[in-house]
Amino acid sequence: MRSRALSLAVLAAVAFACGWQGGAPSGAATERLSVVATTSIVADLVRSVAAGRVTVDQLMGPGVDPHLYKPSAGDVRRLASARTIFYSGLHLEGKMSELFAEMGRRGTPTVAVAECVPADRLIHPAGSPGVHDPHVWFDVSLWLEAVDCVRAALAELDPDGGPLFAERARAYRDELLALDRWVRNRVAEVPPEHRVLVTAHDAFAYFGRAYGLEVRGLLGVNTTAEAGTSDVQQLADFVAERRVPAVFVETSVPPRFVEALQEAVAARGFAVSIGGALYSDALGNPGTPAGTYVGTVRTNVDTIVGALTSNGDTGP
Repeated sequence: MRSRALSLAVLAAVAFACGWQGGAPSGAATERLSVVATTSIVADLVRSVAAGRVTVDQLMGPGVDPHLYKPSAGDVRRLASARTIFYSGLHLEGKMSELFAEMGRRGTPTVAVAECVPADRLIHPAGSPGVHDPHVWFDVSLWLEAVDCVRAALAELDPDGGPLFAERARAYRDELLALDRWVRNRVAEVPPEHRVLVTAHDAFAYFGRAYGLEVRGLLGVNTTAEAGTSDVQQLADFVAERRVPAVFVETSVPPRFVEALQEAVAARGFAVSIGGALYSDALGNPGTPAGTYVGTVRTNVDTIVGALTSNGDTGP
């Protein structure tokens, strides 16, 4: 850990020494302001409020697991040249935490948007005191809390754009409120006994708490640890006993974990289907239905509801 922090600090120092001027780059008065966002989910939020007035440089593309992401020297230079850095926080980008701290010490404003959520609404994973589940965006009502943090940071960066950012933030909040209502109505279509969501890693706890599903993940809240044999066997017992209609892979996690679970369930005489791929830590490809946060939520919910309402009890 110490050597990694040191290497990141060295990378940051080199990046700053090679061109960071502690403010706008030369000629910036006539150029659009530029910020950097880490994940596609964070970048989409910033773009939704910035309304094209600010350029958003996104580090991680579709399907990228932020838990495992390792910043390159080029990433560090991009971060160093940004006027503001927006990241998810709560250690979602685990390998970059020291880098964000270093950037902050060197004068670049950093905004951890998930940490705008009130602390009393955060989930603490069992057996991990002092650690918060970072996947707050799966409760749409919580992601609403991040909208005003982004608006305030953009207005501080670009005061002349403040009225536009406020207008866009209000419109986006209204869109998210409607989305939250839609999710509740769709989940209500699932029979109560089938409201069980089993996924590759434990990313959906906020979703389950908000919308009334029991959630189980094969991996923990991050994907840095492999699932052991006992983890697979215990979850297989649960799936077979509860006759869960479907389990789900994730676009940013290798499918082998859930495939191993499916095989273990079959060995217990129950055939559980793979209900589809959910978007967990990254959005879909730009231009697709899941290419935005709102589209990703809708795609996920349609996938979940469709699989859990099917008549999939094929065990003895």
